[in-house]
Amino acid sequence: MMDLAFVQSLIQSLDQSGLDSIEIERGGTRIRLAKTPPSEAGTISAGPSGLASTSLPLERDGFADARPVPSHEPPSQNSVLIDIVSPMVGTFYGAPAPAAASYVEMGASVSPGDTLCIIEAMKLMNELECEVSGVVREICVEDGEPVEFGQVLFRVSP
Repeated sequence: MMDLAFVQSLIQSLDQSGLDSIEIERGGTRIRLAKTPPSEAGTISAGPSGLASTSLPLERDGFADARPVPSHEPPSQNSVLIDIVSPMVGTFYGAPAPAAASYVEMGASVSPGDTLCIIEAMKLMNELECEVSGVVREICVEDGEPVEFGQVLFRVSP
């Protein structure tokens, strides 16, 4: 557990440094502090220079907790999307081979156990399997793009 004084000292240190963000895990709690908010695609975008702090939930098995996200689609009766995030640092591949069809496309129905992509890490090909049923509403990365731990790869509507 992090105490308030420690978090406040992190905020001051970040504010006085040239860093844009910092993420720290201590005692089972992880926090991320950033001067600029992340964009919808999970990357840092230019934003106001004021300090923003965010607390991220610990992810389990590559999935973040469900949360509402802005969408360019008309609101439906279920406007909550589930972020499927990268469980590791590596390279994203949406298909099993360069000329092969993608594992999933926008609008595809997925269910638990379906392979969504491959993340190559240290020459090992790791298949990322879906753990929820739903429809793929957004693919947030391009084939061959490097990904970070916790980066949003897909958004699925349950």
